[in-house]
Amino acid sequence: MNELLYSPKIKPDHLARKAIVYLRQSSEKQVRQNLESQRLQYELAERIRSLGWTEIEVIDSDLGRSAGLGSATREGFERVLSAVALGEVGIVASREVSRLSRTDKDWCRLAEVCQIFGTLIGDEQQVYDLSYLDDQLVLGIKGTLSVVELKVLRQRLQAGQESKARRGELLKRLPVGYAKDGTGKVALHPDQRVCEAIRLVFAKFRELWSVRQTFQWFRDHDVELPANPIHGTRLVWKIPSQSLVADILRNPFYAGAYVWGRRPMETSLVEGRLKKRQGAYRRPQECRVFIAGHHPGYIDWATYEENQRMTHRNSVNWESDETTAAIRAGQGLLVGLLRCGHCGRKLHVRYWGGTGTNARYLCKGDYDDGGQYCIGFGGATVDHRISDEVLKVISPLGVAASLKAIEELGAGDTAQRAALSRKLEALEYEAKRAFEQYDVVDARNRLAAAELERRWNEKLHEIEGVKEQLSGLTEKRYSLSSEDEANILSMGENFAETWHNSNCPPTLRKMIFRTVMEEIIVRADSTKNTLLFTIHWKGGVHTKLEMNRPRSATETATSLEALDIIRRMAIRHGDNEIASVLNRLGYSTGKGNRWNQTRVATARKNHGIAGQKRALPDPDRVSLNEAARLCGVSHRSLERLAEAGLLKREQVAPRAPWQIRRADLRAEPVQSILKLLRKTGKLVLPGGRTETQPALPFENQSDDNDRHYE
Repeated sequence: MNELLYSPKIKPDHLARKAIVYLRQSSEKQVRQNLESQRLQYELAERIRSLGWTEIEVIDSDLGRSAGLGSATREGFERVLSAVALGEVGIVASREVSRLSRTDKDWCRLAEVCQIFGTLIGDEQQVYDLSYLDDQLVLGIKGTLSVVELKVLRQRLQAGQESKARRGELLKRLPVGYAKDGTGKVALHPDQRVCEAIRLVFAKFRELWSVRQTFQWFRDHDVELPANPIHGTRLVWKIPSQSLVADILRNPFYAGAYVWGRRPMETSLVEGRLKKRQGAYRRPQECRVFIAGHHPGYIDWATYEENQRMTHRNSVNWESDETTAAIRAGQGLLVGLLRCGHCGRKLHVRYWGGTGTNARYLCKGDYDDGGQYCIGFGGATVDHRISDEVLKVISPLGVAASLKAIEELGAGDTAQRAALSRKLEALEYEAKRAFEQYDVVDARNRLAAAELERRWNEKLHEIEGVKEQLSGLTEKRYSLSSEDEANILSMGENFAETWHNSNCPPTLRKMIFRTVMEEIIVRADSTKNTLLFTIHWKGGVHTKLEMNRPRSATETATSLEALDIIRRMAIRHGDNEIASVLNRLGYSTGKGNRWNQTRVATARKNHGIAGQKRALPDPDRVSLNEAARLCGVSHRSLERLAEAGLLKREQVAPRAPWQIRRADLRAEPVQSILKLLRKTGKLVLPGGRTETQPALPFENQSDDNDRHYE
């Protein structure tokens, strides 16, 4: 519209409505740098005003928003469509048609709505009325060219980038620890402090075997790492984040490999809209460009691949049949090493028991699909058996391990001390440079001198802080006496005792397992009573062994019949009486042991059964022994009364002690029969039956006994 001052397509009806000037740039970088393009787009409003419109709305909320396929929702474009659909807009103007849309779908939506509500479309050259067939054709061609143009430009840029990447020359920003030499080739950073810091990350990972533990070591010891700043080119030293440590460990560039296309852009349909996002990291060999040995590396390629396998095992975000294999504090020593010999899945660990520390290894098989577990067994016995195999291999190396421990303890925190020493050297250089700048400035220029003096003092203060840290490390440095060294050597000579010592942490044992073993294949025989293990040692050697499968908790559980007796007797009887009854009835514990008071109490606790160690006194009931003592007769006399149906007795379980109510002992005809028995020594039952019992030592006190029940 540079030369267009009038168009017959513009009617009074169009001028009565407002005009919209739409602005858009594709990226934030263009918004910051392409200022001339913004100025030309804003000037379009004046040209629309010269065509006769007085009400003009400028929509610029889409500056920095792409209009390509899968881009984010454009708020400004949606506002344009809504305003046109309300019949409020006479013309929609943009400097180029490509500013309105880069996709056929959005372009057709705008053209359809403008045609229905009689809204014009204008660009820098022309005004278009979609009620005219020729204008529809011209706009259709321009819209198609806009879509094709974007694809052509992108293809050209991507082809140029890929061509340069295949030569290993596309280096947008080098990772921390690298720099270009005088010939433009990639080389290790010239600053030794930077190189040593990067090497320390890999060394600590090999020592701790976990990305998080490596990050935690740097945090706990206040050791800084270099990082690329968001803006600028100078490295920034800071306490690292976990993501920084992970990026260093996972980046193949540090292994000397050049990789391009690790995270390709992916377009997916989310809630009915196409969205673009970066995909997951690909393996280096699967990327668009992979050049091994492209530049010097901090580690070799074999070490990098081993680190990735270790990281893969530690992760909890992989396939569902993989177990969590990071070294943690659980009691299960074979976590992450066991693989099912039937289906090939890794075995998971579950912790059971009152304290949650009893390990049990499980292969879930097709359980998630409605099937059953493939294999499962208790961990304690298996851990102990495999430990014996490991001890056979590494016990001869115990003395060498002791000497290595003595060396490391004597060295103290060598890595932290080396990092602080390098930091001190760098700070002393920066302090010297700050002093030189301060010394050169004219002292009368107080504004400049004061600032330079502040910078110099700041560096001196940092130097003092680092020196204090180094001094603290020196003070706490280990000094081993001859006795300490002798004890450590003794531990190496008696490695098996050290291994089984309660003070030896599970994490250390697990680390030793993973050092000497690749994995352990386990399968059960046809009877499922024997476990067959195949140990794959590091280096390719295999060892086979077999053992009886540990009995599960269900197999060693207390029988339901015994639990029923315990539950019924615990109301009145003590644990000692319950144990006696269970033994007389032939019941044993789940592990095949005889019952005793302690085992009954344990069973009650495990199954939530209330009870007591000893029977509680009951004011209404007495035992058979107590009843015989109170009545001054023998047990057999009371038993005969019970057999004759004259004396009621209660028994909660077979072979359990009798319980007799005191009221029944005082009732007739029991009281008369017992009184006659004590006087004559004869038990006279109804019907004329008579039995004679031996005289009791206290029968002469029968009157007192009679009074007891009167």
